[in-house]
Amino acid sequence: MTIRALWIISHEKGENASVRFSRRFSTVEYRAKSLAGSSHVAVPDESTFLQLLFTKLGLSDRDKPFVALRDDCLYRPRLPALELHVDGPGKGVLWPVLAISQGNLILVCLPLVDAPPEPRPPLASLLSVSQGLTLLAGLQIFLMGSGGKPDGDGLASRLALLPSVLLQVCPLGTPLDVPLLGSSATPTVPPPAGTQKQPAWKTGLHRGRATVSVAVVETVRSMQYGSRSRQDLWDVYGTVTCKCEVEGVLPNVTVTLSLPPNGSPLQDILVHPCVTSLDSSILSACSVDNYDGSAFSGPYKFPFSPPVEPFRLCSYTSQVPVPPILGSYQLKEEENQLRVSVNLKLHESVKNSFEYCDAHLPFFNRVQMGVADMKVSSGQLDVSKEKNLLIWVLGQKFPKSREVTMEGKISFSGPTPGPSDPLCTDLTAYIKLYFKVPDMTLSGCCVDQHSVHVYPSAKPRIMTSRELQSKDYYIWNSTGTAPVSSGQMMM
Repeated sequence: MTIRALWIISHEKGENASVRFSRRFSTVEYRAKSLAGSSHVAVPDESTFLQLLFTKLGLSDRDKPFVALRDDCLYRPRLPALELHVDGPGKGVLWPVLAISQGNLILVCLPLVDAPPEPRPPLASLLSVSQGLTLLAGLQIFLMGSGGKPDGDGLASRLALLPSVLLQVCPLGTPLDVPLLGSSATPTVPPPAGTQKQPAWKTGLHRGRATVSVAVVETVRSMQYGSRSRQDLWDVYGTVTCKCEVEGVLPNVTVTLSLPPNGSPLQDILVHPCVTSLDSSILSACSVDNYDGSAFSGPYKFPFSPPVEPFRLCSYTSQVPVPPILGSYQLKEEENQLRVSVNLKLHESVKNSFEYCDAHLPFFNRVQMGVADMKVSSGQLDVSKEKNLLIWVLGQKFPKSREVTMEGKISFSGPTPGPSDPLCTDLTAYIKLYFKVPDMTLSGCCVDQHSVHVYPSAKPRIMTSRELQSKDYYIWNSTGTAPVSSGQMMM
């Protein structure tokens, strides 16, 4: 796998864009020209490349509602692999341009595709794409540091070191220490520590007591309608992040995820490239298949040689039978008033101990809120008349009944119009829930401290945590219209 060109770009919300670093590899470009022949598309100059890239990413022409090269239905976005349409001499489509961004930095590379341009091979079959993204991710960590937000001087000093770093990790456009096509995924017995060579991507070594931190975070989304004609939807996805401070050049760490007897099997599992081997049954579980109860339910073992920085060990989805909070929301129009009725019920399987739990009820396309005569059975209600917003702070616990209600009337008689939204007209309205539950996951997935093994450390310090959080958790008014998803969200 080789790289035709590499760019480090900085910007301020799409403005003042500049190329902080660029490198073109002429020998790789010669190979690209030989492979493509007459259909070869040359790498454009920096100013042209910046313009094409920012248009594709939507960072330029923000005031224009439609830009053909960005918004036309003919161009299906497949981030982070972009296609740039180059005009002038050597015109054509430059593909795949890989781009990742963090803060005001964009890291871009153009890998060499060792295949005929037509028909275009699928991205999943291109080793150069995954390895190009791995290179960009490594450079991102090098430039941004462990904190993720370096100051100007820190970034400038790292950019000054980048030419010498690339000579070591990517000589002549060929990244080192990446698996070759067809290489075996079976781990080999590590040689003695004294003869091991430190990989180019590993920027330092830890000294001191070994420490392994593993955090499992599950996120739940939901669209609840309270109507027989529209099916409620929800899904759950999780991430497992690790921070390993372990002595040795290539230490071996094994983390095992386990489920309770009634837990929901993990599916759609994606792992970090540092994972050395996996049971085939772990990768074969897919959420699009019909669930017949025979899915692999663990334990899920992940042996790996960790990088120095924190990283995402794996991500997954899980089909849980019910959402954690079931809700009912009803609005009725009465002259210049709205009668509001809300019921929220915490499912019995969910731990009744929140870090926070809030319900936001916005009202759009109305004049400013006047009197809000509302009563809640639990928690505290905050009224923001300027924003036409009710914030129901439920606190850290539901009552023993696990059910809370809100009833009342709201008048809209202010002198100025409130917030507007093109979707929420008439009685189309929603409640959005924000909550976090520590020490719990909906699938039951957890990491046992005794299942974490580190070699060659005798007594490592192991820290584990898990939590459940909400994202895009909506309860729609059942007496009005509501948007319905056409995709598969229900688990």
